[in-house]
Amino acid sequence: MSRPNKKARNAKELVVAPGNRWREWLWGVLLIAATILVYQKTWQAGYIWDDDIYVTGNKLLTAPDGLRRIWFSLDSPSQYFPLVYTTFRFEHALWGLNPAGYHWVNILLHAANALLLWRLLRVLRVPGAWLAAAIFAVHPVQVESVAWITERKNVLMAFFFLLALLCWTNFVEADSSRKWRAYALALVFYTLALFSKTTACTLPAALLLILWLKEKRIGWRRLAQIVPFVALGLGMGLVTIWWERYHQGTQGQLFALDLSERILVASRALWFYAGKLLWPAHLAFDYPRWTVPVGNLADFYWPAALALLGAIIYFARRKLGRGPEVAAIFFVATLSPMLGFIMLYTFRYSFVADHYQYLASIGPIGLIAAGLTTGLHALSKHARLFAQIFCGALLLSLGAKTWQQCAVYTDLDTLWQATISENPESWMAYNNLGMRLVQTGRVDEGIADYQKALELNPQFAEAYYNLGNALLRTGRTDEATSAYKKALEIEPRLAAAYSNLATILLSAGRREEAIAHLKKALELEPANAAVHNQLAAVLFRTGRFDDSIAHYRTAAELDPDDATILTNLGKALAEIGRLDEAVERFHRVVELNPKSAEAHYNLGNAFLYAGRIEEAVDQFNQVLELNPNHAAAHNNLGNVLVQLGKLEEALSHYYRALEINPNYAAAHNNLGKALQRMNREEEAAVHLEKARQLDPGLGAGPQAPK
Repeated sequence: MSRPNKKARNAKELVVAPGNRWREWLWGVLLIAATILVYQKTWQAGYIWDDDIYVTGNKLLTAPDGLRRIWFSLDSPSQYFPLVYTTFRFEHALWGLNPAGYHWVNILLHAANALLLWRLLRVLRVPGAWLAAAIFAVHPVQVESVAWITERKNVLMAFFFLLALLCWTNFVEADSSRKWRAYALALVFYTLALFSKTTACTLPAALLLILWLKEKRIGWRRLAQIVPFVALGLGMGLVTIWWERYHQGTQGQLFALDLSERILVASRALWFYAGKLLWPAHLAFDYPRWTVPVGNLADFYWPAALALLGAIIYFARRKLGRGPEVAAIFFVATLSPMLGFIMLYTFRYSFVADHYQYLASIGPIGLIAAGLTTGLHALSKHARLFAQIFCGALLLSLGAKTWQQCAVYTDLDTLWQATISENPESWMAYNNLGMRLVQTGRVDEGIADYQKALELNPQFAEAYYNLGNALLRTGRTDEATSAYKKALEIEPRLAAAYSNLATILLSAGRREEAIAHLKKALELEPANAAVHNQLAAVLFRTGRFDDSIAHYRTAAELDPDDATILTNLGKALAEIGRLDEAVERFHRVVELNPKSAEAHYNLGNAFLYAGRIEEAVDQFNQVLELNPNHAAAHNNLGNVLVQLGKLEEALSHYYRALEINPNYAAAHNNLGKALQRMNREEEAAVHLEKARQLDPGLGAGPQAPK
């Protein structure tokens, strides 16, 4: 951003005459249309990387109490981004899991941000406001923030951030009492920005920069007005630091950088981001993670070069004004939370990412646009035409690159292959591509990619864990066991590795060792419903019924809408004779899955064993409406009809069960007993003999499948 001189301030482009209002609308529509057009490849794009955590697999978007938990619990799958999850929840209600809707919202928010930037720069009387907004809208470094659904937090935060700056500008310019309304709105918008992404905490610095750019006196009164913004930002910043450290795991040697190392990372990152703005080539989803050199003065050329540039900008301000300083300070201040002074979980992969500079890029972009526009006014008429053509070509080339870059984000396969193409050392990309290949049934190829990831990073515990999963799928249990153990050597807190090792131990009949591993997994993740469910099943098989039921109950409390857990709990309760409780659980499963034949079948069995015959008949009939070929339901309905004395009807269901499954031992036995009651001894003998051949352990009474 550059502060113009008086001549530039009075330039016609800064005056919006009533007769030219239509031109303003035209330029605005052009800005929106250009934004939508360059993002055409994302209109029908799919989900990538952690979109499953935020959207497709996020139970907070569908749970009845999800909205409360989004705002007032620690259940968020990532950081505390309640406003982002709230928008996803409303969108889920509108278009479900169709990714197009989420992509379009991101694109439209980005277009709105470009319009807000245009408005803000005009209010601040920065030359080239529209050009700056257009560059912001079509610049390729913004693709990661717009085309990646998860980065809703970026575009939504920027939307409220820019609104807060506009309100603050109105506040400092207004003379009437209405200015306090603008101040209150600035606070509200800032709060919403923080609820979108905590990196909005840098806004107080931007408020001071606006005062300085507009040559407003910054006294105690002004500072007092900024204090509430500082307090809000500091509070949310501390929450994020705590969350990153204790929920995201930004601890350990990987994140243990001293101050000198962090200075080196931060200074190099600033040059990296500026370079990508000036020359957006070789953009990647995952950039190489730098080795941080220390111990030699020569290693400090990045901060030295930064200090030199700062000095040049400072001493040039008499000639150039405050604009370059404001642009540079805004760039550095807005990037500061992502420069390495605060450790982020993603730093395990790379110290930089395109989406980190989405908002910060406004500083350099505004400065470049102001410089081009100011230089344009100083040119002759013919030279000005060539300069305008240059600006048009610049926007076209940036837009074309953005359109091309959007293709990288259309699906997971394309994303990881493009990442490896730009960064062949990306062990993260090899690992994630391996996961994708395994999910699509190409297990051997996935194993090869996991091994490549481990070749690049032998300390990558997650890749060992994923390799163990893939090996387990191919039946190579010994190799899988070794991979899990290696993962736990590197990362002893990897709970999933303990639970998967338990699965291997169970298959080998080593139940007590499996129980020990599952308990260790629960020590690390006490709120893991799946592990509670797994441990409960093992405990039940070893006869520890009370402990088993306790773990099933905990699993059901942690995930009250998981039909599998509720079914397992219901079966365990029924097995030990607590039939009323079993009925209650199976009822809930039917509520969750009213079209599930198996859910009605389990409820029918519970009614049958509880002696609630009419209700059992109703459930078995519903099973057969949903699945007429459900042999077990036919068999059990036959048993119920025998109890009701309706032998002929019972026979028809037994016969139907045997048509579906001729080797159904229980149905042969039940049919034989029913035929005996009807004095049809010869037929009865045939079926009873067949039942004994199929299952010598069958008893004398009617048999239901176990």
